[in-house]
Amino acid sequence: MALFVYNTLTRTKEEFKPMRKKKINLFVCGITPYDYAHLGHAKTYIQFDVIVKYLRFLKYNVVYLQNITDIDDKIIQRAQEKGIDWKDLASHYEQNYLENMHSLKVDSVTRYAKATDHIPEIVSQVQRLARKGYAYKISDGYYFDISKFKDYGKLAKRTAEQAEDSISRIDENNEKRNKGDFCLWKFKKDNEPFWETKIGTGRPGWHIEDTAITEKYFGVQYDIHGGAVDLIFPHHEAEIAQMEAISGKVPLVRYWLHTGFLNVNKEKMSKSLGNFFTIQDALKQYSPSVLRYVFLSSHYRKPLDFSLELLENAKGSLQRIQECVRNLGHCTGKGKSNACVKEMITKRMHDFTEAMNDDFETANALAVIFSVVRETNSLLQEKKLSASDAKKILKFFLTIDSVFSLLEQDDVIPKHIIDLAEQREQARKKKDWKQSDLLREALKKEEYGIDDTPYGYVLKKL
Repeated sequence: MALFVYNTLTRTKEEFKPMRKKKINLFVCGITPYDYAHLGHAKTYIQFDVIVKYLRFLKYNVVYLQNITDIDDKIIQRAQEKGIDWKDLASHYEQNYLENMHSLKVDSVTRYAKATDHIPEIVSQVQRLARKGYAYKISDGYYFDISKFKDYGKLAKRTAEQAEDSISRIDENNEKRNKGDFCLWKFKKDNEPFWETKIGTGRPGWHIEDTAITEKYFGVQYDIHGGAVDLIFPHHEAEIAQMEAISGKVPLVRYWLHTGFLNVNKEKMSKSLGNFFTIQDALKQYSPSVLRYVFLSSHYRKPLDFSLELLENAKGSLQRIQECVRNLGHCTGKGKSNACVKEMITKRMHDFTEAMNDDFETANALAVIFSVVRETNSLLQEKKLSASDAKKILKFFLTIDSVFSLLEQDDVIPKHIIDLAEQREQARKKKDWKQSDLLREALKKEEYGIDDTPYGYVLKKL
């Protein structure tokens, strides 16, 4: 089965064909670390984490690059407000973001690249754009002349700003040749960080860091560029203009993938609107797996309306999967392998791959998982599942989880809890129901529940 992806550039689903057979270079726009990351960030980075893991599941060698915009107007302003050094502020929020990603099991990124580590590459791109006549110098810096790049607007299908655009970093100067011209290099201002370079003392503009970073690691063309939908214009449009103007090669990126907004009360979750929930606050109440489940229950390109009800529903659904997996781990059924189990696994793996090959339809892939949960539970209840077949189904779940990362495989149950459960199991065998109930209550006080299955007990954290 071929993989098809929706390409923002062409507005169509296309069969995925990387530039070099099984090697994929993929870049996703990272954060600007001036505040704590919120659940809108979690949506984008969890969904791209799954996309990358699925590509690796298909045996592609994926190099996943993500930038960190650690120098920016927002960082400078926030640092001045707090009365601290801009480097310290950026470093603090960058570290917090990386810790959030670790907690959320977003572990597919090959390299994080900071803007401040790539000043020479940025300066080189500005110099080349100036030599080719695409960049011009005015009082506050170097700007890109969009009138010189005839394809400007081909990604967004427009050249003008709109209300939903991420335009907080638009550069205003009445000396600009065109209203949409954007700054490549900002000359030094009082009380702002700067670098001494051949193009003047100053710092990089927003858009130029991305193409400088991707050119260094990927060259002038690569396979996939991702980000949230609000970055299409002007940010991604500017990236195309910069790199294609420098190289003369088209396209900069073969496939553009964009995630939909996470909305609260039908408005995009954002710091500027003040309607955001930080990742670290969400993790105080819900497990990383619950948050991942929420964002996999909807297609990556669709907007998602956030609510506490959504989180609670995800928690319940996830528990069904996890309990089924735990039951399989306790299965000690005798007998020969059942041909229907092998047939079920083969069919469901085909269904899973078919769903994911359709532009990473994670919601449909989750439906496949629940089909296996229902079929497995039925076999367990009817005592028709052998231990060997249970291991085969468990392997299916673990294979899928190499893509979705939903199972809590590192949840170690303390020895004294297992001892209580074993004592209760012995009491049940002796039909000492009073002692059995007392031990259940003892487990409950320790915040553990216990379920009795045809193949033994299953412990779970309450």
